[in-house]
Amino acid sequence: LGETLDRLQTDHTDFYIMHRDNVDVPVGEFVDVIDELHRKGKLKLWGGSNWTLPRVQAAIDYAKKNNKLVFTCLSNNFSLARMENPVWGGCVASSTDEFREWLTAQNTVTNFAWSSQARGFFTDRAGPDKRTDAELVNSWYSDSNFERRRRAIELAEKLGVAPINIALAYVLNQPFNQCALVGPRTLEELRTTLPGIRIQLTPEQLAWLDNRA
Repeated sequence: LGETLDRLQTDHTDFYIMHRDNVDVPVGEFVDVIDELHRKGKLKLWGGSNWTLPRVQAAIDYAKKNNKLVFTCLSNNFSLARMENPVWGGCVASSTDEFREWLTAQNTVTNFAWSSQARGFFTDRAGPDKRTDAELVNSWYSDSNFERRRRAIELAEKLGVAPINIALAYVLNQPFNQCALVGPRTLEELRTTLPGIRIQLTPEQLAWLDNRA
């Protein structure tokens, strides 16, 4: 954290997200150190990226029991296309039924969804016959995801938007606190992403897009 603050040329950060968990360390040790830094004014909120649900819950329980700063920021993968295989070793998604139900029920943790548009799976870069991008193929190609893609294309045509806008709207319209992290590499990619912010999807449409109806 000290190195991060030096690079940012600031004396504190509004929120601090640990990029990876280390399950060999008791979660209470992390909470104790984070709380100490919070009391020193070095950070305001904290959380973790690629943390499993049991570890997140354990961190919350420990903090509440010991009057420490509670874990409120999560950054796991979440997208309309389910991550079939981790993009990198140790990556964790919050798109499982159990994680989604937990996020909805507790309503105190915000997920900052990385790869929220599934790394281009809903653009022309992807397709059953397009296999030049090994990471895309390994992590996102599956029959169920291609059906989600087909439905996103169908709904996009009805609403007059691009399929990737439907994919982004799917993330933003979930019934829990979530932000969508996007990584446009060009101004054009940013321009084509932004319409997804304005799309409102019904619970029925969300279920249909996710092959639940």
